[in-house]
Amino acid sequence: MSEPRRLKGHKATATCCIASRDRPGIVATAGEDGCICWFDMRCKDAQLVMEVGQQPISSLCFKSGNEDIIYVSSGSEVKCFDVHMATSSKLLQSYNYNKEEINQIACNSKAAFLASTDDYGEVKIIDIHQHCLYKTLRGGHTSICSSVQFIPWRPWEVITGGLDSKLVMWDFSRGRPLKIVDFGLPDMKSSNTAQCFNPAFVHAIAVPDADMLDNSGHICIAGRGDGVLNVIDIESELAAIRSKSTSKARKGSQSISKEYIATAGTDGSRLHLDYSLGGHVAAVSCVAFSLFRERGKFIISGGNDKSVKVWDCFRYLGTGQSGCNNDILRLNIDLSKKVNWLCTTPTESENLVVCDTTKVVKVYSVS
Repeated sequence: MSEPRRLKGHKATATCCIASRDRPGIVATAGEDGCICWFDMRCKDAQLVMEVGQQPISSLCFKSGNEDIIYVSSGSEVKCFDVHMATSSKLLQSYNYNKEEINQIACNSKAAFLASTDDYGEVKIIDIHQHCLYKTLRGGHTSICSSVQFIPWRPWEVITGGLDSKLVMWDFSRGRPLKIVDFGLPDMKSSNTAQCFNPAFVHAIAVPDADMLDNSGHICIAGRGDGVLNVIDIESELAAIRSKSTSKARKGSQSISKEYIATAGTDGSRLHLDYSLGGHVAAVSCVAFSLFRERGKFIISGGNDKSVKVWDCFRYLGTGQSGCNNDILRLNIDLSKKVNWLCTTPTESENLVVCDTTKVVKVYSVS
């Protein structure tokens, strides 16, 4: 692995980054300095520096289908900007619905809703057409809600992860959980003694875009505090619920109990990627799908063990063979600092962008 390109522009630690899909080579990074830096990989310096505010920026996302619009979370507020590269930016909207600090925001594929998760454990669904709060999702998490993603092929569903070790699939139109996977349960914990003392908090999740499904399948990736990556087949998990729900209905049951929701699912619908396969030995801080080459073919993960890993595991999903295949891990990149966030770009080179615990963003080429 050659030395990475270094992107300079932040005055404090870089916290997160996103890459343009429509304009390959365009990357936006955010930091604890309250600024967003825009980079064009064809140029040496930052093309635009936006001063959003005094508080650290926790998350960024583009408006689906229109990358001239960007959403930014800072403190308990979400701001919406109209951005024209290398010229200016304009504040369009500001949303103040979260009670506590926001950890992640996401826009759905139809560009109709924005989700924001916070330290209070709630998820706010914002109608970005009407500029109002659409729904508050509560009761799924008992601690900090750390991450959120919409499910592109299920237009009224969203998935969240939290520091209560839970992954929650929601019907946000009804405001209720469809399925809760509790990684803190004894049968869900890692069997590796080196990791058993670290809680299985869900720090990050990733769901493939609709155009990635041929390569990735209908899955969700959960990055955990014990260093484990779980690859979960969403359709298999929800099918198990429907099957048991039908069975209960025949017996006169009118609802699905929380006990059932927390334990449903089969081992065949999940892959468990841990350090025995070359995985992380500390908390996984971020996960993403590859945009380069075949979109969605690889999973990229970064962790507090100062490493980034590239995984190729989709051929094993549902086979139960993950524990005996050493070719799942395709590449390991050793860093000097912990990883805060990462993203990939749809280019042949300079296609992996990493924000670590410094103010300098690194760009690697993954072949």
